[in-house]
Amino acid sequence: MGGMSAEREVSLKSGRAIAASLDRLGYTAVPIDVDSEVAQTLRAKRIEIAFNALHGRYGEDGAIQGVLEVMRVPYTGSGILASALGMDKIASHDLFQSHGIPVPPFQVLTEEALSGFRADGLSFGFPVVVKPAMEGSSVGVTIVSGPGEIDSALKEAFQYGPRILIEKYISGMEVQVGILGSEALGAIEIRPKTKFYDYTAKYVPGMSEHLFPAPLPPDVYQKVLDWGLKAHHVLGCTGYSRVDLLVDERKRPYVLEVNTLPGMTETSLLPEIARGVGIDFDALVERILETAGLDK
Repeated sequence: MGGMSAEREVSLKSGRAIAASLDRLGYTAVPIDVDSEVAQTLRAKRIEIAFNALHGRYGEDGAIQGVLEVMRVPYTGSGILASALGMDKIASHDLFQSHGIPVPPFQVLTEEALSGFRADGLSFGFPVVVKPAMEGSSVGVTIVSGPGEIDSALKEAFQYGPRILIEKYISGMEVQVGILGSEALGAIEIRPKTKFYDYTAKYVPGMSEHLFPAPLPPDVYQKVLDWGLKAHHVLGCTGYSRVDLLVDERKRPYVLEVNTLPGMTETSLLPEIARGVGIDFDALVERILETAGLDK
């Protein structure tokens, strides 16, 4: 839990909630705030299973998974490759497209190519969404209404890495699908009180409204579940995940990303979806724990 990414505070909240749940379930939980000495800490504390509550870089991108594989400590969540692909929005978009999974039109921009970038050269019009390639929790994300706003959005996104994603903005319903094991549990609609489902809307109480199940026609709801589960499998994810989608005004779903280590506080979306289908927080934590393993 914790760690060294921009999502540290969220990870601490997830870790505390999981540790409290494990205590209630009768397990001996040892919270570890991850730093560069994590391997030594794991060895010193004789950790038998790692319940990964990290979010963002080093915890959700394959790095800690590699450490745990080498140390032969079974862990929850996806393996090295699936984690790396899920964290990299560009790689995952390319993979989704190659498997016929609908994604918004997008363009990749690198710092090296920035000097030659022209806003009027985009193959799709404004508004657009500018995102760092390798961050979560909407860190560094900006909705850009027109060419005059693009420079500041690019500057913000490039603070988090040398590659960014420019997506066509799609107006519609923000939907999240919860995956547990090989099952799509359900889909929840998010109605943010901010311009989009940004960091504030995600983590400040009262800044978003959640509707479960998402109010979609039955055939569209099933399609959302199917695309979510397919995206999970295409990346090679295991254990659990949360898939973020948009459903446009014509009821067409688009996959945005797969969160291989979604938030796990008692008010996070995956636990909320699980509760909606009769799985309480402690039961969800134990089911995830049971999926811990190696060589994923």
